[in-house]
Amino acid sequence: MIPDYQSLMLPVLRLAAVGETRVPHVAERLADDMGLTLEERDELLPSGRQRVLHNRIHWAKFYMSKAGLIVSPARGLFTATEKGKALLRSSPERIDVAVLMKEPEFREFYRNEGEEAGQGSLIVEPLDGTLSRTTPEEQIDGAHATLQAALRDELLQRILANSPAFFEQLIVDLLVAMGYGGSHRDAAAQLGRSGDGGVDGIVNEDRLGLDRIYVQAKRYAPDNPVGRPDVNGFVGSLVGLGANKGVFVTTSTFSQPARDYVKHLAQRVILIDGRELSDLMIEHGVGVRNYRTVEFKRLDEDFFGEE
Repeated sequence: MIPDYQSLMLPVLRLAAVGETRVPHVAERLADDMGLTLEERDELLPSGRQRVLHNRIHWAKFYMSKAGLIVSPARGLFTATEKGKALLRSSPERIDVAVLMKEPEFREFYRNEGEEAGQGSLIVEPLDGTLSRTTPEEQIDGAHATLQAALRDELLQRILANSPAFFEQLIVDLLVAMGYGGSHRDAAAQLGRSGDGGVDGIVNEDRLGLDRIYVQAKRYAPDNPVGRPDVNGFVGSLVGLGANKGVFVTTSTFSQPARDYVKHLAQRVILIDGRELSDLMIEHGVGVRNYRTVEFKRLDEDFFGEE
């Protein structure tokens, strides 16, 4: 398992005390020393923009630099200071935020960060169990995932609380937002036949109508999964229409036999369950709206580079 960023402080400082080094080199050395698997070495943050190990090493390095233990002499390079080497000579069992707080410059940095972030800051409480183990990016990604899960659940509840006609319109809005159906009028005209709590119809795959997709949707409760018989009936409709592409949407789930069945069909059939439906609604802005935008910036290394 990848250690948290505080557990990485001591081994990072030890490598930095050997001489100038870089995060990728330190990551490789530590991964070997800790026996990390290939999956753990390549594990990405939920944002997909950086490896977890690299991110934690970066923050271990950053916090130690604020305590005067590490310095960066050039772009991408860092090394231990005399203060850092002196700390190592004292043979510490661990270096963490509590240890760094003994340094006046780090206490000042921490106090300023907490005051600027305000109440509920991600770094106001250095000794909190969860926050002390995760980097700011991980905390942000974790909070985002929690909010997304709550929104996903709320979307499905609201869909089930509304009428079948509302569900029909939702499917129309989503398909158009995703680029299918041409226009709301075209899509609605072809998805206008209501059934037993769902909608069935054909939409254009492209605006010229060169290809078509058959759509079926079932507004089922979460504890009522769509089984293979329902999917088999849908595939039979595709065959009858001479169609080879279909999308089956449900607010619940699909049974495993249903999912296994569509893997070996001549037709291309996509199954979208409640989770995927709500994710698509969030991605394409259907039934949701932005209420807060937080912009994060990174240092532009190229700006400061001198040839």
